[in-house]
Amino acid sequence: METLILTRQHVAKLVQENGRDHFMDRMIARLEEAFTTPGREGITPAREGFLRGPDDTAILEWMPHHQPGSSITIKTVGYTPTNPEKFQLPTIIGSLTRYDDVTGRLLAVGDGILPTAIRTGAAAAIASKLLARPDSKVLGLVGAGAQAVTQAHALSRVFPIEQILVYDIDAAHAASYASRVDFLDIEVRVATLAEIEAQSDIICTVTSVGVGEGPVLPGENLRPHVHINAIGADLIGKFEVPKAVLTSSFVTADHMGQALREGECQQLEESDLGPDLLALCANPELAEPLRERTTVFDSTGFALEDHVAFDVFLELAEEAGIGDRVELEHLPEDALNPYSFE
Repeated sequence: METLILTRQHVAKLVQENGRDHFMDRMIARLEEAFTTPGREGITPAREGFLRGPDDTAILEWMPHHQPGSSITIKTVGYTPTNPEKFQLPTIIGSLTRYDDVTGRLLAVGDGILPTAIRTGAAAAIASKLLARPDSKVLGLVGAGAQAVTQAHALSRVFPIEQILVYDIDAAHAASYASRVDFLDIEVRVATLAEIEAQSDIICTVTSVGVGEGPVLPGENLRPHVHINAIGADLIGKFEVPKAVLTSSFVTADHMGQALREGECQQLEESDLGPDLLALCANPELAEPLRERTTVFDSTGFALEDHVAFDVFLELAEEAGIGDRVELEHLPEDALNPYSFE
């Protein structure tokens, strides 16, 4: 029996042949379907991992999702904030594996970097559709790294974005951002934090702020209807949004357990939070009255999103006939004899 391998080259070909917009649109649609279909949510425990690096500033995590009777997806992801500067590697590196739920056999292995970036943008777009004004035109980005690209891409697919204001503590990252999103054909301007707060309808915080170094958003000049997608918090003691903003806003999370432990919500009590994202997707009438006040989506990223993202990649690969099939696992002819070879 063979395992499907999707290499970097395969993933690149899938995106190039389908187009970035089609890819993002399908991801948004499939995530919305998963968030709103009863029973589709499966079982997604909070992620676990090891702190690593000389100062425990990096982490290696495993993120499992179980779809009973069908399959199990496990993403292994490394978060290393020094990667871009020291090694010219992405901050987030990962791989995806898919197992058959009946036999435990390995079905597929693939890149986890691009699926993570796309599904995180797609999840923010879904939350923003629920909580932001439908006519939102100005997007503010605090942080201009890789995730800022897919955040802007996803939001541009569901809102009439006319201008992107971007800030980064690294001036070179902010300056290069416009060239990385030129395919969006949207005006991009490097701005101050004060300008972003005063002018943005939607703000995404997508930083690698260190533990104990936050917040990155002052929260002093926010528009009364602003929606914030808080993306970067993923460790205990790491956050981007001031507690005062959270306590005065409606806050929803993608995965309540993760968010309370390592997201923005670690600054709050569970009683301070509104319904989670899946509940809002299933009952959108709960969200509509909130669009004229400050709202926050605490996006820690959870494995159901990775499961759906891998579904999208595997479906497109099958449609295009892309991928290598190899006999990776030793499945002997005689199941009772490990030394049985063909």
